[in-house]
Amino acid sequence: MNINRLIQTVKKHPDYNDAGMILCHNGVVRNASRDGGKVSGLRVKVDTEKLTSIIDEHKKRSGIIEILIEINEDRDLSVGDDVMFLVVAGDIRENVISTLSDVLNAVKKTVTSKTEFFI
Repeated sequence: MNINRLIQTVKKHPDYNDAGMILCHNGVVRNASRDGGKVSGLRVKVDTEKLTSIIDEHKKRSGIIEILIEINEDRDLSVGDDVMFLVVAGDIRENVISTLSDVLNAVKKTVTSKTEFFI
């Protein structure tokens, strides 16, 4: 996984000159679950068909140029490891910020499932 490579890919997009913003999300493994349990790591599974559908759907939004996602799946991750990179490029911040938020929420809700490992 390499977020800089994703950004460079966006910059090679044929419509990149229309971009006014590239917004990135870097999800990492935290040391506690949402309910406060101590976590030593996790494993993520991805529904790639749903992921592709979400990306395709959100690329149609006004002002959006590109959406790229990398998810570190099917391996044991430790606290501090990168889980997901999400990069959204678009014309103005209102379009880009809302799209990143909506894509992130859709991915977390319908694309990924995780198994946390507790201490």
